[in-house]
Amino acid sequence: MIAIAVLGVLSLIFLVVVVRLHAFVALLLVSMGVGLAAGMSFQEVLQSTQTGMGNILGYIAVVVGLGAMFGQMLESTGGAQRLAHTLVKTFGVSRASWALTLAGFLIAIPVFFEVGFVILIPLVYSLAKTNKRSVLCYAIPLVAGLAVAHAFIPPTPGPMAAAGILGADLGRVIVYGVIAGLPAAILAGPVWGSFIGSRIKAPVPSHVELKEETNPDELPSFGLVFGLLLVPILLIVANTVSNSMAPPDLENLAYEASRARVVARFFAFAGHPFVALMMATLLSFYFLGIRRGYSLSEVQALANKSLGPAGMIILVTGAGGVFKQVLTDSQIGESLARSLVDVGMTPVSLAFCVAAVVRVSQGSATVAMMTAAGLVGGVLELAREAPAGDPMAAFAQADLALITIAIAAGSTVLSHVNDSGFWLIKEFLGLTEAETLKSWTVMTTIVGVVGLASAYLVSLVFSL
Repeated sequence: MIAIAVLGVLSLIFLVVVVRLHAFVALLLVSMGVGLAAGMSFQEVLQSTQTGMGNILGYIAVVVGLGAMFGQMLESTGGAQRLAHTLVKTFGVSRASWALTLAGFLIAIPVFFEVGFVILIPLVYSLAKTNKRSVLCYAIPLVAGLAVAHAFIPPTPGPMAAAGILGADLGRVIVYGVIAGLPAAILAGPVWGSFIGSRIKAPVPSHVELKEETNPDELPSFGLVFGLLLVPILLIVANTVSNSMAPPDLENLAYEASRARVVARFFAFAGHPFVALMMATLLSFYFLGIRRGYSLSEVQALANKSLGPAGMIILVTGAGGVFKQVLTDSQIGESLARSLVDVGMTPVSLAFCVAAVVRVSQGSATVAMMTAAGLVGGVLELAREAPAGDPMAAFAQADLALITIAIAAGSTVLSHVNDSGFWLIKEFLGLTEAETLKSWTVMTTIVGVVGLASAYLVSLVFSL
């Protein structure tokens, strides 16, 4: 059974890297092959495929779709530029690298990594040329903030999907992600950016023509943009906090009749990702769109535009759910869990290692996250059914939020030539391959390693 699981992961890497098969098709094909190799019948494999796809897409399709619309509104109306320019102005030119890290961190929550980078790279060029410094001094802090939020902080699609497959509490994932992600962003951003920028003198590419900045009067206000970003995050976290305050005895009649229970029920609804993101999206339609002169048809066009990139993420996430379901139904998850108990490996370690291996092998962080989440999710599903006293039952007590962050950290490390992000950074900054490896690749590794270490420390504090 263990050999089948390992061969499944290796086959996935082969199909994506060598055959160049689309990740969605490759994940489905590998999931079905693993199920058949494990002794499942054709009908059982098809049923697991349908169940796994339906279970995860019933949740993630709504979340990713709404999040994509919200991000599109922020991108197209100048909200991202407003955040970055205001933060740089507030921090001052001498601390612009810190401002760019924070800007990237905030912008990548609703906006895809690549989009956020393309939107803000002109600001990086301007700062580098004005201050006569290496472009890396400002670009590395920006991409560090973008990378951390993109990988660690829901409602970005990656951690949202991994949390959905694992069944992790989303509010807890957000708290872990913020607390663990900030040290990672600081060390990989301003600290590493200053160090590598002083050693690689990369000027602004000669083909770049700096354009005049957008008139500030045409951009939405900082308070509005920041407030819209906070809406879904605060609602989701409030739901987690209100649930944590409930007494262990849920039949407690005094609690059931109390105001605290009413508040908990309200946030259970308003803090669900469906409702929280729906509210943020509708508010963005009005305040960033209608109120600023956009017609209803123009807002609708932006919403439609956002769903193209979201489609691939939704399908790959669904295939990750299939992988997890097949591992559960075929009993491979149980075999893997018992092997982990025997060798002393934890689900967190497995999550990080699998995500890192798949990431380094085939380049896609999304595929790495879905593969790791599917594998660990299958292990935990069987662990929950283990009888009391079975060593494997201890896995059912694993901190699902920490496992989600471990997956995010593993899917971030060692970005190199098989990752599209590597070439995006190289071309926009005018670097050689060697310079990109020394700057960007090291930065992504710092994010992953520091993020995992910070998450471990956070989990220890929360467990006290």
